[in-house]
Amino acid sequence: MSTGIAAPARSEPRAGRHDFAHLLRAEWTKFRTVRGWVIGMLAAALVVVLLGLLSASGNHSSCDSGPVETSCPAVPVGPDGEAVADAFTFMHRPLAGDGAITVRVTSLTGIITYPPPDHDEIVPGVVPWAKAGIMVKESTRQGTAYAAVMVTGAHGVRMQHDFTQDTAGRPGGVTAESPRWLRLVRSGDTLTGYESADGTSWTEVGTARPAGLPSTIQVGLFVTSPGDLTVKQADLGGSIEQVRFTQASAVFDHVGLQGDTPSGAWSRDVVGSSGTTDWERFHRANGVQESGGTFTLSGSGDIAPRMDGQTIERTLTGALTGLILVVVVAVMYIAAEYRRGLIHTTLLAEPRRGRVLAAKALMIGAVTFCATLPAVVVTVVVGERILRANGNYILPVSALTEVRVLIGVAALLAVAAVLALALGVVFRRGVAAVVTAVVVIVVPHVLATTSVLPDSAAQWLLRLTPAAGFAVQQSVPEYAHVLGHYAPQAGYYPLAPWAGFAVLCGYTAAALGLALLRLRRADA
Repeated sequence: MSTGIAAPARSEPRAGRHDFAHLLRAEWTKFRTVRGWVIGMLAAALVVVLLGLLSASGNHSSCDSGPVETSCPAVPVGPDGEAVADAFTFMHRPLAGDGAITVRVTSLTGIITYPPPDHDEIVPGVVPWAKAGIMVKESTRQGTAYAAVMVTGAHGVRMQHDFTQDTAGRPGGVTAESPRWLRLVRSGDTLTGYESADGTSWTEVGTARPAGLPSTIQVGLFVTSPGDLTVKQADLGGSIEQVRFTQASAVFDHVGLQGDTPSGAWSRDVVGSSGTTDWERFHRANGVQESGGTFTLSGSGDIAPRMDGQTIERTLTGALTGLILVVVVAVMYIAAEYRRGLIHTTLLAEPRRGRVLAAKALMIGAVTFCATLPAVVVTVVVGERILRANGNYILPVSALTEVRVLIGVAALLAVAAVLALALGVVFRRGVAAVVTAVVVIVVPHVLATTSVLPDSAAQWLLRLTPAAGFAVQQSVPEYAHVLGHYAPQAGYYPLAPWAGFAVLCGYTAAALGLALLRLRRADA
């Protein structure tokens, strides 16, 4: 008796799978035999490639050397392969093996050139991420591994290493009445940073293991100051950013070294020095002054990930137009059945509405993904080569990030196609479904990224609408310790890549639920 009951229970799932596979084959046959749908999907893929490569071909960059335009110098690359800014004043000595450096910082001041509102004078001031402190660094070559403990203009004490890593210490500034003591200790591959208010009681800030530090490193004092950034609301919407040259000066005393370091004079270097204006060339006071064991260092620049440059997703400008074509094909794929009355035949062949909807959604999503993924790959690979040939610098990303962008954009188009299909079932009219899909996916993205809206409104649009899915294409992250204009018009999305994609998937799931409800209530 038990054998007779068990056999049907095992056979039902196999039959169900067989039925669904048959249904998928029927949907594939239906799709590929309609020439307009196939041409439309191929056109979407072709648009992604052509518009992307056309945009890359028209993008040129060069640097001036007097009256002559030349290729821009190579950008330093950090230990993890990211583009970095690595410019600062450095007073240093070699340290062999383990050791430590201790210092007291009594002042951090600076200047800002021609800030708003009048832009007519150089004023005293320290930008929030001006940095002064102690550092161990592989060498004075830009981009090499390092760890540093520092005071900042407005973010208290920090420990940073290898450009991307940042750990917060105690908040507050530094003055002669309220100095900050800093200490950095090397023990093997581990560097530990400390801070103190009195030089007696020490608090650990953090630890670091910079990549590949050699036995002998450079240890010393440093100062740097990034540009002063202001973002102004434009008259017609959006924003305008301006960056001005700044310089920081710090006063150090009670400098103490432990370990195998040579005696005598300190070496002094301005790492990454480059002047870009006449004022900077002739009035910068970068350097070191010493008087009775007190050192005053002045410097400008930054030690952080570099944010200016082309990103790989900039080659995908045709994806938005391709998405519109995908939406049209997906809607027509279902709307044609309602217009011609073929939906009755489909439901007679397979009365289970959920299976029919699932088969159609899976088919349009798979077709879209398979058609657009090669187009996305070709566009990014060839587009990068064109941009570099035109003198553009492309911010490097990891292989994993590049794969995520490639697969993510194709998946974005595929999920958008499923959303459009669901809207086609809900509205059962092609025009209404296409317009709705474009309004909820494309329009918010256009409004948010074309300087039409204030930054805050643009960010909310890309949090709350299906257009949040475009976050999957962002390749360069925001860094909390780097001041930047992190706005949609600059290519930065308010949600993490997969979180934004999840918002689009959520809307798609909800639309499929509505479509199933509508399908169960009435066939046509």
